[in-house]
Amino acid sequence: MGEALHEIALTVNGVVRRVRVPARRLLSDCLRHDLGLTGTHVGCEHGVCGCCTVLMDGAPARSCLTFAVTADGHEITTVEGLAGPDGALSPVQRAFSECHALQCGFCTPGFLCTVTALLRETPAPTDEQVVEGISGNLCRCTGYQNIVKAVHRAAELIADEDGTPTAAGGEA
Repeated sequence: MGEALHEIALTVNGVVRRVRVPARRLLSDCLRHDLGLTGTHVGCEHGVCGCCTVLMDGAPARSCLTFAVTADGHEITTVEGLAGPDGALSPVQRAFSECHALQCGFCTPGFLCTVTALLRETPAPTDEQVVEGISGNLCRCTGYQNIVKAVHRAAELIADEDGTPTAAGGEA
């Protein structure tokens, strides 16, 4: 007799998805293999590198450490869900592109999700807040300078869209 399967319902990138998974299926594997959302990358499989970071109910979560059954009923946003409905890149995605904050791209999905949450919580972060905010994500290619620049640029782009004050206190 095979392993028991559990039916779960997740709202993934705004769409309710139902899937049957074994109790020990990781959310990263569910997203990648069961739902075909391969933008979520799996690096270290220990929660250290941050490549697998998705947003669960808006907060960063390591999908390689989360059992899919525990995500039942929750809202999950993957890198595929960050772009607008028309496919337009989000401000964070645009900033990473503009500031050359990616090289090989393997860590990028986790950074994009992490930074999206960071800027929602801290719309005009200082350098120190940016460094702290991304400290759980590892990149072996960039040296982080352009990632920090991209976070600040994304904050500017979001402020421009929202018409909110910028970090310097001026109007966007």
